[in-house]
Amino acid sequence: MDDSDFWNPDVDRRPLKAITNARICHNGSFTTGPMFFYKDRFTSLIPHPDAPTETIDFKDRIIAPALIELQINGCLGMHFTNFEDERSYGKNLEKVSMYLVEKGVGGFYVTLPTVEPNVFQKILPQLRPREYDDGAALLGAHCEGPWLNPSKKGAHDATLMQLPSQTSIEQLYGNSDSISAIKMITLAPELDGSTELIKVLTQEYDIRASLGHSAADFETGLAALRAGATTMTHVFNAMNALHHRSPGLAGLVMSAESPYFSLIADGIHLHPATLTMAFRASPQKCILITDSVEMAGLPDGLYPGHAQIRHQQRKLGNKVTIEGTETLIGSCSSLDECIRNLKQWSGCSLAQAVQCATENIANLMGLKDRGIIEAGRRADFVVLDDTGRVLETWIGGKPVYQKA
Repeated sequence: MDDSDFWNPDVDRRPLKAITNARICHNGSFTTGPMFFYKDRFTSLIPHPDAPTETIDFKDRIIAPALIELQINGCLGMHFTNFEDERSYGKNLEKVSMYLVEKGVGGFYVTLPTVEPNVFQKILPQLRPREYDDGAALLGAHCEGPWLNPSKKGAHDATLMQLPSQTSIEQLYGNSDSISAIKMITLAPELDGSTELIKVLTQEYDIRASLGHSAADFETGLAALRAGATTMTHVFNAMNALHHRSPGLAGLVMSAESPYFSLIADGIHLHPATLTMAFRASPQKCILITDSVEMAGLPDGLYPGHAQIRHQQRKLGNKVTIEGTETLIGSCSSLDECIRNLKQWSGCSLAQAVQCATENIANLMGLKDRGIIEAGRRADFVVLDDTGRVLETWIGGKPVYQKA
């Protein structure tokens, strides 16, 4: 987008806003301003001396792009597979949106795990991208299943898993209204028909194919990348362990053809040293996710199941398991917390950690309007202190959250 598309200094006298005295996260390092934005967009235009300009002094704080949640299953008691009617589901989505800006998030992809086809078909039309005035934008859906390997089911229902060779996208997800909401699908590349499915998803539907919940070996994973897959879902979890002679899917992180890959940086799903090893292998491809579930933001305790989990669930801190087992369901960590963890455990800079929850996701998902602080993109940003804690969140050039 050209700056002149939204600001003409000769005719529009409303002020540009200038970000000054700030350290701005860009491409894994810090830059200094000033950076200008007009209404809801960043601009590279520098106003002439008599142009109206409002200066905002951020007192040497850190400015980062608003964070992007690539994998979130729910929070505040809402699991995204629970659907009663369009009105209540929409209100709950908006509630989630308002909650996420408190964590510095400006956009999120709703994750739907392996459920019945009729559940996918009811919910997906509600997940087409939309903006909320004072909340995080809904960016679409990430379907984690049902083309997964039952031997790596994790907390998914193995009885609902399918083979790509025996099912079609339309049979599982529904019509074009449903499919248009899908931006990513996680699948196991070793399943019969997966290679052709990857080609169809990426070439015909512009859906990102991610490898996960899989027992595939390294070579099968590499073939999937060459077919069009571009990322991997929660690496090391729900896949074969990394072995020095048989690296499996996890070994792709260290390969010359490394895809993007997501990591759950909660200290529960991965040991800090494992997280650090993956991050250090390819910082520009590393993506932080929460994989949070509906107990995020709620007190510890025992909670009922839902369309994905038929059993009771136990929340203890950020850890959620199927009651009576050690099977991990998801996490209750926040994305800003994951950034702080990566910084602490790996020794990277805060700007490098931020990149894994912003710019890397924007690049993977082909987002041209957000995720990076540069001219033409939305003025969605978060103000951080030196430890990475969220002080303010701005959406579309206006403050929507300020820490008390």
